[in-house]
Amino acid sequence: MTGTANPALRTRRLVLHLVCVTVGALIVVPVWFGVLGGFKDNGQLSTNPLGWPDPWVTDNYTGILASEVFWRQLGNSLLIAATSTLVVVGASAMASFVFARFAFRGRELVFTVFAVGLMFPFAVAILPLFVLLRGMGLLDNPLGVILPQAAFGLPITIVILRQFFRTIPGEVEEAAILDGCTPFGFFWRILLPMARPALATVSVLAIVTSWNNFMLPLVVFTDQSWWTLPVGVQAFQGQYADDTARVLAYVVLSMIPALGFYAVAERQLIGGLAGSVKG
Repeated sequence: MTGTANPALRTRRLVLHLVCVTVGALIVVPVWFGVLGGFKDNGQLSTNPLGWPDPWVTDNYTGILASEVFWRQLGNSLLIAATSTLVVVGASAMASFVFARFAFRGRELVFTVFAVGLMFPFAVAILPLFVLLRGMGLLDNPLGVILPQAAFGLPITIVILRQFFRTIPGEVEEAAILDGCTPFGFFWRILLPMARPALATVSVLAIVTSWNNFMLPLVVFTDQSWWTLPVGVQAFQGQYADDTARVLAYVVLSMIPALGFYAVAERQLIGGLAGSVKG
């Protein structure tokens, strides 16, 4: 029986490895093509799209890095992503604390309303959202992007944090209250430090979502000085439609900050998600 099980086990492992290699190749090959393509000219892209550049053309990258427009768009993306994350994580943490630690009539109904927001597509709301922002005078204003992003980020953030907060033993809260700690004091001094993995998880999700958001900044910002990197990439592609190598370089440089942040926070992200699922 062992002899028949081992071949079956080896076959499953082989299939799993092949699937992993295939998925990895689908991710790595386009990135590899983009990075190397930025070091080529259009002639090399046509004749040798996946090979090494010969010669290496560094002007595509250095020209973009020397551009004031690129750094302004990078700063706009950082400002909007950081502020959106602070708003959505702060508001969601307080709401999740109430949903997880307090019992009141209608609690599950209100929580269900937030959870239903996970099924609400952002594209459906773009037109009424534009009308609302125009009426509030928030067009060409970073708050016109920050506040809607935070609002659409609330459902997933609350779901994750609430589940994590519910895993904190009630004895910890009872001991804190006996020591004279108020509910807000317990939340601020004890619960939030214990929930650092979950907070890191939702922060990474919020930052990456904000960084990749294209539609909302495109609709809100008509002033080019407020454009973010996704909008800048689209405009750059239209400006240099005939220079594919330069466009690839711009796309690669736009991805680096988000990829770098994700690489640094990957362990916290996986740990936080595992903790929330376990809870």
